[in-house]
Amino acid sequence: MKFEISVGARAILQTLMDGGYEACLVGGCVRDLLRGAVPHDWDICTSARPEETAACFAHRRVLETGMKHGTVTVLEDGEPYEITTYRTEGPYSDSRRPDYVTFVSSLEADLARRDFTMNAIALKLDGSLQDPFGGTEDIKYGVIRCVGDPACRFQEDGLRIMRALRFGASFGYKIEEKTAQAIRAYQKVLRHVAVERIQVELCKLLTGRWAGAILRHYPDVLCQFWPQLRPLVELEQNNPWHCWGGWEHTICALEAVPADLPLRLAVLLHDIGKPGCKSTDETGVDHFYGHAEAGAELADGMLRTLKFDNKTRERVVILVKRHDLPLSEYSIRRWLGRLGAETFFQLLEVKRADSLGQNSSMVKDWLAELDEIKAKAEEILAQQECLSLRGLEVNGKDVLEAGIAPGPEVGQVLNGLLEQVLSGAVPNEREALLARIPHRK
Repeated sequence: MKFEISVGARAILQTLMDGGYEACLVGGCVRDLLRGAVPHDWDICTSARPEETAACFAHRRVLETGMKHGTVTVLEDGEPYEITTYRTEGPYSDSRRPDYVTFVSSLEADLARRDFTMNAIALKLDGSLQDPFGGTEDIKYGVIRCVGDPACRFQEDGLRIMRALRFGASFGYKIEEKTAQAIRAYQKVLRHVAVERIQVELCKLLTGRWAGAILRHYPDVLCQFWPQLRPLVELEQNNPWHCWGGWEHTICALEAVPADLPLRLAVLLHDIGKPGCKSTDETGVDHFYGHAEAGAELADGMLRTLKFDNKTRERVVILVKRHDLPLSEYSIRRWLGRLGAETFFQLLEVKRADSLGQNSSMVKDWLAELDEIKAKAEEILAQQECLSLRGLEVNGKDVLEAGIAPGPEVGQVLNGLLEQVLSGAVPNEREALLARIPHRK
């Protein structure tokens, strides 16, 4: 099999080999080549010790920040390439990183320390593979399998649990049974993993094509860092609008929304407030009054826990808070103005996904109405209709000239005029708006 290896990676491999050392590609780039995907980066391992690697590239720019753990970064045509000495690892006393590493001369020993068989394959420059743990076969049949004992792998680094789920969501691979059992048995080690590392893997998981299948089978894993999910996982919904419980509804909705991170997060958390707002009427029907507002508050805290950036967090919170918002043709301008076009259309996506996760016989008309709302909103934007104070045909100077004293009342008057324009009560025409300004002269 011929592999398309980048020019820079080829040059680095050749330089190490010219120096008398073994060198090969390893890890994710080899996995992706075998999957027929384009690698995002190129990891190289070598028999050369770190100082020997640095000497081989004395004529290039070398970053020695990872020398202690055997990693040297070389810049080739401006691109960074990590080169790591064959090594084994000591115990992971903090379940996050090895206490020490030992440099070795055996490539197979180096591959034995890696997480999954599909990531424990080495590719040499001549195209030959070294695959002592059957990773090529696992890639062929779509299997995620730990190298060696899964219990040891997950106790060494709890993040490997999230990586297994992320690979399942991204590639559609099945998690091998012993590996799956160990995930469930040792999921609590995630509590020792830095939240920033969990967040990275969670984002990749949620935007994976097969995210829904993973969430169905492993909700308990997410509950390790987001315990607020557990009541939703257990929630029953005895309501004519719903044919599933809270978690299955959430997953069906998530599968119906584009693989955009804020959208996926918003749909994952849109009903997080339901368990705390549940009530049952005298006929046995469940209701969830106020769950959107309660969910927004919970979502804000959950996203802060995993240290999401402010822009993502604020967008998700708005979408959760407004996902149950009644919309009609008459309120489109108002909400386009309040939310902005991007958030408004994302809200429509969330509402559509939410509906597609409900009783199909109940939502047919509403889905058609959503299509009409979207078309109307696009028409409003195309016609560049007024949606904010900036678009009003009057301004603060006009209000002052009407005799309104400088101060907060000026803004109140302008916002009142904007609300009338958005509701369609008055056209955005200068004379019509001037007539609506209260005169104090």
